[in-house]
Amino acid sequence: MKRFFYFILSLALIIFWSSCRKDFNFTPSNGMLEFSKDTVFLDTVFSNIGSSTYNLKVYNRSNDDILIPTLRLGQGQNSMYRLNVDGMTGTGPIAGKEFENVELLAKDSMFIFIETTIDIQSLVSSETQFLYTDVIEFDSGDNQQNVELVTLVKDAVFIYPQRFIDNQTGEYVIETLVFDVDGDGMDDETTIQGRFLEDSELNFTNEKPYVIYGYAAVDTGKTLNIDAGARVHFHANSGLLVTDGGSLKVNGLPSADPDLLEGEVIFEGDRLEPLFEDIPGQWQTIWLFNGSTDNDINHATIKNSTIGILSDGDQNDPTKLTITNSQIYNSSNFGILGRGTNIYGENLVLNNSGQSSFAGTFGGTYNIVHSTIANYWTSSFRQFPSLFLNNFVIDEDLTIFTNDLTEANFTNCIIFGNDNPELLLEKEMGALFNFKFTNCLIRFNDSNNNFTAPEYDFNDMNLYENVEFNDDPEFLDPRANMLQIPDGSPADGAAILFGILGSDILNTPRGNPADLGAYESIIFEEDN
Repeated sequence: MKRFFYFILSLALIIFWSSCRKDFNFTPSNGMLEFSKDTVFLDTVFSNIGSSTYNLKVYNRSNDDILIPTLRLGQGQNSMYRLNVDGMTGTGPIAGKEFENVELLAKDSMFIFIETTIDIQSLVSSETQFLYTDVIEFDSGDNQQNVELVTLVKDAVFIYPQRFIDNQTGEYVIETLVFDVDGDGMDDETTIQGRFLEDSELNFTNEKPYVIYGYAAVDTGKTLNIDAGARVHFHANSGLLVTDGGSLKVNGLPSADPDLLEGEVIFEGDRLEPLFEDIPGQWQTIWLFNGSTDNDINHATIKNSTIGILSDGDQNDPTKLTITNSQIYNSSNFGILGRGTNIYGENLVLNNSGQSSFAGTFGGTYNIVHSTIANYWTSSFRQFPSLFLNNFVIDEDLTIFTNDLTEANFTNCIIFGNDNPELLLEKEMGALFNFKFTNCLIRFNDSNNNFTAPEYDFNDMNLYENVEFNDDPEFLDPRANMLQIPDGSPADGAAILFGILGSDILNTPRGNPADLGAYESIIFEEDN
């Protein structure tokens, strides 16, 4: 009986509340909407690549519930923008273009989400970039209010694997490359989505950016030449491969404007919005396979990859990789990863890597001069130091394979970062482990005596000659990849005459004595 009474009481309260509830009486929009911005800039996109999602907030500051009779893109069904209005996709034949009778309660707001995918060829055929605009129209006639939409669209050369139907399954299949990556002839082939570049594609110019989907591969006997000022963009999980017998020539030049970098060749992801400017891991790597040869990179910036450069094998080939006047930033794993390979580097700047900025693993031959090898990774945990060398590899069965570290010479270098120590040497018996640091500044403070192996005998002049430890080089702003040093830095005037280049990475002539690292010292301007 008591339960029945409670049920009747609850039902009565519900009926009473319903009878007293105010009905929403919507009045037509009066042209008094307010907006979070009067123009939405969708930043820069490549032709036919979708943008990020941007938002606009619309406010009804009045005391009335209003009805917006029409909310539409100015170009209607032909617009290359698309909208989502508080979860609604519109009423027209093409979603996201036109909306009717949009309700907005008093003192309330709503979100409009905006995206675009633009085919520049449908806009103009003679331009490599085009400003595409439209407008969101709220209501019409005397009450109409507008919010502008603006996007800069860039044309590009697109390189991507073909997509075809498998005759047996009837499903779409993406073209793949099959490689014996390490060149040992064993049954360890790797399949990668991508294709070999055609002969007509083996010269990247600076006329248009290049956008690569999957891996673009340089075949045996072929050379990919990249002109000064070229821009190469990679989609997610994409990269560049130089196969056995292939070569890569990156022919950058010094830039007159350090902000424009007009002479450099820049490798980065294909998202051009400012949000993605410094996000690591947006694409894979530049991979120099075992057997590739005569690879030469000059005045390049490689940023936001998983591994900036991965060089495999050929440790006795002095032309395997020569890299000069180049910067590698924001690599989610390694800036440069060598595996039993041969690298000559001068005027290198490496920074912000999820693991090591430079790793010479499974032995090899490395000669690095006047380089700044730093790591100011923002993560609270980093497993490896800025510089890592070893002479072995361990397979999945925990079998150890060794290979000679024939030589690893670092001369006039800065090896520093936000962790300690920033140098790790791992030697396995049974293979050579030859290295030497000459006139370097290194962060290594072993206050707990954890590193007692002979490789860390800093008094051994055969291993460490004129090396300073733990003196802060006073970088301008290392977290922002600004690794210039000031006059009076511990690295200032501490170098010996060595190397093949007479200027620093900015083409400033080296002093006498020269400075450690890739940059000659400058006078920092103080902020006013």
